[in-house]
Amino acid sequence: MLDDLDAELAARGHRFVRYADDIRVFVRSERAAGRVLGSVTDVVERRLKLLVNQEKSSVRHAREARLLGFGFYFSRSGVKIRVDPKAIARLKMRIRELTSRRWSVSMFCGIDRLNQFITGWMAYFRLADLSHRLRELDKWLYRRMRQIRWKEWKRYSARRRNLRQLGIGDRTSREWAASSKGYWRIAGSAILQRSLTTSYWDDLGLLGMQGTWRRLRTTA
Repeated sequence: MLDDLDAELAARGHRFVRYADDIRVFVRSERAAGRVLGSVTDVVERRLKLLVNQEKSSVRHAREARLLGFGFYFSRSGVKIRVDPKAIARLKMRIRELTSRRWSVSMFCGIDRLNQFITGWMAYFRLADLSHRLRELDKWLYRRMRQIRWKEWKRYSARRRNLRQLGIGDRTSREWAASSKGYWRIAGSAILQRSLTTSYWDDLGLLGMQGTWRRLRTTA
């Protein structure tokens, strides 16, 4: 039924985007936006006999517009697509759940779950400009993974042995294996960054967020 509304907006020359009953119409001024809001409401309620949710209907700047997790910003080269900060917050919340120190699955199973979520999320938001943000999120993700790995090496002997196998000197391995610092602090240390590198996680099959986004973006 809302196809009739699409046809009406197109006939009037409006630039708009709609998904189901969620619609955004873009005009040049606040005054024009007020007129369009009134006319669209009239079409929907009088002609289509549908009810417009007045609480969710408003006039706002395009920078404040949100649609299905996407937002917009302006640059010298034109309008760009970004991800709503709330969607980023939900991304981090889900990754926290998937990388909880309490996870009771094998590393490979945990990585498989992470990969499924990361691939789906990046595929959905691949049109958005995310490069800088994902670089920071990847650092955070790898630190969470190092925290899990350190917790898995519960004993002094396991920590020392594994650090040695990953190229850390014996004295340093002994010092860090005996450390009483918290998991998160150690996960951010230079020693674990040097031993549990990005290549280490690549070999285990973990998909980085930025790399996955770039790969999917090229196929969009």
